[in-house]
Amino acid sequence: MFDRVFAARVNATEYPPRDKHRVIHETFDALEPGTTMELINDHNPKPLKYEFMMEKEGQFEWEYLEEGPEIWRVAITKK
Repeated sequence: MFDRVFAARVNATEYPPRDKHRVIHETFDALEPGTTMELINDHNPKPLKYEFMMEKEGQFEWEYLEEGPEIWRVAITKK
């Protein structure tokens, strides 16, 4: 099994709640098309996925790499 290469990584557990979504969106926006960021969180980031679906429709791919119960990891690729 190979290790994925991520252009960026956001560990959302390191940010206060008010900053998490802003940091994640800014990190995604800075990606080059075709690159992937890793999101690490302590809960299912489903509300964030819905935000992306509304604000960035057709611009991303979302893949769960780990689904709890303590850690969630998501690969978010910029199309």
